[in-house]
Amino acid sequence: MKKKVSLFNRIANVYGFFFNWQVRNYRNILDNIKDELDLDFSNYQNIIDIGCGTGALCKVLQGYGVEVTGLDPAEAMLAIAQKKTGKTEPGKPSIQFVHGNVLNGLQFKDKSFDLAISSYVAHGLIPKDRLTLYNEMKRVAKHTAILIYYSEHRSLITDIAEWLEGGDYFNFIRIIKDELRNQFGNLKIINTRKYSAIYICKID
Repeated sequence: MKKKVSLFNRIANVYGFFFNWQVRNYRNILDNIKDELDLDFSNYQNIIDIGCGTGALCKVLQGYGVEVTGLDPAEAMLAIAQKKTGKTEPGKPSIQFVHGNVLNGLQFKDKSFDLAISSYVAHGLIPKDRLTLYNEMKRVAKHTAILIYYSEHRSLITDIAEWLEGGDYFNFIRIIKDELRNQFGNLKIINTRKYSAIYICKID
């Protein structure tokens, strides 16, 4: 994991270059599926984005009028997130960025957030570390855990990129449904685009 954190620190500026595109992408995804989700983010008071990177998803969630905490182990990513999201205007919900690694346990009490969300993080983890991620999401969230991710239908470019990265992507995408059902006891999947989906797990 230390090697991956070091990698993301080195390439943070590349991710920062795509910040505005990511904001538009996340906003389109969430706006287009709100009815299908049966999930109004404005009904929530606070959300944690685990593995927030440069903060694009945090920016979108803030736009729904919710307090957002973005957590990431790569300090360079967080520095860009602070810069890209800017200062919170008076009267608007805040975004707080926290340096931390979910694999070491989140520094928040049980049920600290209404919802826990993670985007394109889990596939970079080995199976036992993914269970840590799921368990921490389940612990700190009161109502729902959401993963924004690839669907089973992948592009060739995605396959090549993930093969070069050398993570557990190909195994993960094959077993993600079973993993999430086993951990949470329920799963709803909404395809957002040809190659992406949202995986929603309710928390008892």
